[in-house]
Amino acid sequence: MKALSQKRRHPIAGLALLLLGLLITGGLYSVASTMNQAQAATTGSTYSAEDITEGEKLFNANCATCHGMDAVGTEDGPTLIGVGAASVDFQVGTGRMPMQMQGPQAQPKPNQFSDEQTMQLAAYVSSLGAGPALPEDEYLDTDHEDVDLGNGGTLFRVNCAMCHNAAAAGGALTRGKSAPTLAGVTEKHIYEAMATGPQNMPVFSDANLKPEDKRDIIAFLKQIESQGSPGGASLGSLGPVSEGLLVWTGGLAVLVGFMVWLTSRSS
Repeated sequence: MKALSQKRRHPIAGLALLLLGLLITGGLYSVASTMNQAQAATTGSTYSAEDITEGEKLFNANCATCHGMDAVGTEDGPTLIGVGAASVDFQVGTGRMPMQMQGPQAQPKPNQFSDEQTMQLAAYVSSLGAGPALPEDEYLDTDHEDVDLGNGGTLFRVNCAMCHNAAAAGGALTRGKSAPTLAGVTEKHIYEAMATGPQNMPVFSDANLKPEDKRDIIAFLKQIESQGSPGGASLGSLGPVSEGLLVWTGGLAVLVGFMVWLTSRSS
């Protein structure tokens, strides 16, 4: 027993266990990565060869100046290999791309391409590498029987409200950047933003937020959008800060006006 105990405590045993753990971890990661790539590739295979070809033509004419031929990236724009169809559909569908000018972040504007052209651009970029695919209609249906508005509100306040405001009205960030308002944004583009993490936004993959959770958040946003502002002027939905400022400046103006009126009567 003494000899067996000494063998168990041999210095090489710790190193062997460490190597074994690294091999197991690396193997599991490799298997998971292969499965994710295969799933993304299967999703992207729904595009026809004609769509991919037409998308390449549109890309070379409108996007290659910044993103480079074959979307490998340049000094003016990042590579698009692996960003997926969802990223292209969001950026192009909201008019953020092509950009009008260089700045802290791309600003939304009227879409420069038709729905068919946007789909063709997405088809071409998705053919270059696996990435997030377009969301399924099931997860964009805010009237689905399984929608949980309470869960959506909780998830939004925990993950999104610190940038987009508790009322989804948007807010300022650092260095000239901002989180946009979510009012008027389509269900598909909200889902794609969560899945791809455009600009300053973090990526909420299915491991972070399940598709059902994303649907709950979208349903919550559409509910508060439909309610409007029943209490009157929202003042940017900034809460007591804007309300207190209005009361302070308004009250001060009334006092100054009253003092002016009194002095004019006494003279």
